[in-house]
Amino acid sequence: MRNLLCRMSYNGTAYHGFQRQKNAVTIEETVENALDLLTGEKNVIYGCGRTDARVHGINYYFNFKTDSSIPVEKFPLALNSKLPDDISVSMCREVPDDFNARFSAIKKTYRYLIYNDRIRNPFYDKRAMFFPRELDVEKMREAADKIKGTKDFAAFMAQGSPITDTVRSVYSIEIEKKDNIIQIDVCGNGFLYNMVRIIVGTIIDTATGKIKISELDERIASKKRENTGFTAVPDGLYLYDVYYDI
Repeated sequence: MRNLLCRMSYNGTAYHGFQRQKNAVTIEETVENALDLLTGEKNVIYGCGRTDARVHGINYYFNFKTDSSIPVEKFPLALNSKLPDDISVSMCREVPDDFNARFSAIKKTYRYLIYNDRIRNPFYDKRAMFFPRELDVEKMREAADKIKGTKDFAAFMAQGSPITDTVRSVYSIEIEKKDNIIQIDVCGNGFLYNMVRIIVGTIIDTATGKIKISELDERIASKKRENTGFTAVPDGLYLYDVYYDI
């Protein structure tokens, strides 16, 4: 039995996140059903992480174990023939038996897109967050510098989450603007529930003056969700890449 690692991209608009659910269509269920059709087996895939409803994946990784003899170089094309048009597998390779797409990850990068203009653009509908007020990118970068680092990110976790160990390392937050698109790349060793979306909301609230730069350290240290910014909409969030030492 081989342990195969695949890379895929997906438009998450029509899905209720990655993880299989009883009464909703998800990425996990859709891919597993396609694998079942392709291999004639009952497959279980292990994703590199959970993504929420309407969140997208650019380089999302999953692994699964199979007795199928299909060569790895032919797997993407064969699997894509069974998948809907909004999911595409671009790579497949064999990995060690103990490899797990989630637990073997060293770090991840999420990308968030903001369409920053007075007039909405229909081509970015459900692909980016529409924000009609002008945003000061330099202030956004100042806020990002305060947020990154190794610290307790409890204030950036959705209320009600059962996670108790809330210390994470955010290695970098890079913010670039081109034309009307502001791109925020957040790289870290792991993320709490809604953490990236709350980071983005906090950066925006700082840029608009709702939160003062001078208050950020204290607000983060409070570990209270109400002291950080709003939760940015899921439509602008993309799992951009995952890094492995293999």
